[in-house]
Amino acid sequence: MRIHKEGRTTILIVIVTIAVILALIIAFSLYNFWILTLLGAASLLVLLQTLMFFRIPQRDILIKENSIVAPADGRIVLIKEVEVNEYLHEKRLQVSIFMNMFNVHVNWYPCAGDIVYYKYHPGDKMVAWHPKSSEKNEHTTVFLNQGRHIIGVRQVAGLIARRVICKARIGKQVLQCSELGIIKFGSRVDILLPQDAEVRVKKGQKVWGCETLIADLK
Repeated sequence: MRIHKEGRTTILIVIVTIAVILALIIAFSLYNFWILTLLGAASLLVLLQTLMFFRIPQRDILIKENSIVAPADGRIVLIKEVEVNEYLHEKRLQVSIFMNMFNVHVNWYPCAGDIVYYKYHPGDKMVAWHPKSSEKNEHTTVFLNQGRHIIGVRQVAGLIARRVICKARIGKQVLQCSELGIIKFGSRVDILLPQDAEVRVKKGQKVWGCETLIADLK
């Protein structure tokens, strides 16, 4: 299992914290068999969860020139027409993917293209599935010139998420399913599509980054 480089420090902190707590308990004899067993099991679960969170999965990558592929693992929580007031200033079809604590949190570009806009927005920490989280929470906004269309992607921090990491830079050329970045601990990704895009997913559906077809572009 490959681990994302952004998770190495977090994993080390988790291991050191667990070791210190166990050492203190043993040093001061504040334990018995059941306390050590329960604490050991809980520590193992926390460590395994952290490793799962930062894992980089092997995927059968779906490359389709005039299609949008899922930029994240998770569940579709919103398919709705919205008014975009950043860069484009027009109505768009928004498809949102919510990532829970058990999903991979690496994000990928949903299509190939040239990055024409990128901005980081500091913000609140409301739950990521809330409709207003796209505007109110800490997030990044990226727009790609796909050739025929402009496609928007937003990484949105959630209630527990504390850091959004994005590799986008204006003028950079990217490939479909190349890495966009990662959001640490619970979050959401929005895709902003042309209004005439043919959406291929439904609300509530589970999707897999780089493998699930989200929409076809006309």
